Amino acid sequence: MSDPHASEDSGLIKTPTQLIVVIVLAFVVPIAGIFTIIHFVMGGDRPRAADAVYSKAVLDRIKPVGGVPASAIEKGPSPLVPAPVAAAPARDAAAAPAASNTSSATGSNGKAVFDASCQACHATGVAGAPKLGDKAAWAPRLGAGAATLLASAIKGKNAMPPKGGNLSLSDADVKAAVDYMVSQAK
Repeated sequence: MSDPHASEDSGLIKTPTQLIVVIVLAFVVPIAGIFTIIHFVMGGDRPRAADAVYSKAVLDRIKPVGGVPASAIEKGPSPLVPAPVAAAPARDAAAAPAASNTSSATGSNGKAVFDASCQACHATGVAGAPKLGDKAAWAPRLGAGAATLLASAIKGKNAMPPKGGNLSLSDADVKAAVDYMVSQAK
């Protein structure tokens, strides 16, 4: 009697090349099927005209509740940013020292510089700036000395930019403004 297991190899895979092809196809075919399903589920064939409607619907869903319409927002200068100062006309060299001495003695130049460049921060205390006339806030700065205070005003310190953000100011103008603010804090 013949043994049924001893018969010729009757399987589909007869060579090592066929085995490799079957293994590769076993991985590639399911992955291609998964990508095809994902493509159809995610709507890869969605018409482009619907994109605008879809985008508007998304924006309507995520907009803030109780928002202010853009037309109601005032488009003026920010109170946090100092207003730009027009460049002063050039003075002749002989008149400049005399003018700075007389104006700093009266304090009018210091007040004018403060009003034009410093008040945006020092009138409201923006970013930790000491308010004009606040003796408690100015005390540690005055304790460091006038020279240190002037150097900080000219070079900038912490959130304060050099010369209060108005680089067209001369050092004498900055000194006049610092002197004016110090006189208000005493």
